[in-house]
Amino acid sequence: MAIESNTLESKTKTIPTKNKGIKAFLKKCKDQQALLWMTVPFIIWVFIFKYLPVWGWTMAFQDFKPALGFSDQEWVGFKHFAFLFTDDRFLGVLRNTLAQSLINLVLGFLTAITLAVLINELSNMKFKRVVQTISYLPHFLSWVVAAALVSSVLSIDGIINDILMGLGLIDDEILWLGIGEYFWGILGAAETWKNVGWNAIIYLAAISMIDQEQYEAAKIDGASRIQRIFYITIPGMKSVIIVLLIMNIGYILEAGFEPQYLLGNGQNVEYSENIDVFVIKYGISMFNFSLATAAGMFKTVISFIFLIAANSFSKKMGQGGLY
Repeated sequence: MAIESNTLESKTKTIPTKNKGIKAFLKKCKDQQALLWMTVPFIIWVFIFKYLPVWGWTMAFQDFKPALGFSDQEWVGFKHFAFLFTDDRFLGVLRNTLAQSLINLVLGFLTAITLAVLINELSNMKFKRVVQTISYLPHFLSWVVAAALVSSVLSIDGIINDILMGLGLIDDEILWLGIGEYFWGILGAAETWKNVGWNAIIYLAAISMIDQEQYEAAKIDGASRIQRIFYITIPGMKSVIIVLLIMNIGYILEAGFEPQYLLGNGQNVEYSENIDVFVIKYGISMFNFSLATAAGMFKTVISFIFLIAANSFSKKMGQGGLY
């Protein structure tokens, strides 16, 4: 009897608490209904363009033919996935995608953080604005223009060969984009040149939120400029760095399409072709929609797993996460 009375007592305590929580939630929604209504168009947009197309993943399990209806398609199970994982070309494409993404991730983070810290240390405001503007400009170039510039600079009679030969570092001109082993480095350098200024903006915003009194106190205590960077600036950016790192790990198989497609050629194809290029060349261009869908589905699932794993790892390490 004592146990029953305790159970009833706990239930009566739990139900009001839940009701109170729901009431508080509804009241909060009512108070913020203007903000909630503002989110409705974006929720609809996300549903139409991000969730509704997921229905198309069924093509990965069919020998899809556009002329036939959904019920008339031939279902083939995991045939296209089995083909992908036994195809030497796709395994090479997967290697290229991972290598390109990792290079972009490391270079992108290090250069953007370094640039943000250096810009923050500039005391001359005019010079600071000039540096910021110059670093942002390449981001607004389309990859068609940027790839043409990169190809011109790296051509046989380009400026890179002229400089290296002038310094005596090479004896003959090199066709840089004609040597596959150089492609990952060239791509990483091109991505960094194009996006470093843009990527640094968010770190500059994070730095601007650091309490200036910390710098003043550090100066009074005799901390040098380098010490202030390592003990105040970089720790102050830590939460932003972690969030961006988690998000970028989620995009680890999103190495891009335009630069690889525009800078790639027959001589460097073994190193330039990534999953997105593979989907276009061997899926959509050859009307093999099921294979293209299987490759795209594989990329999405792996990205999702990486995102969840990175977020969980970050939370376990006590560094917070996206949710």
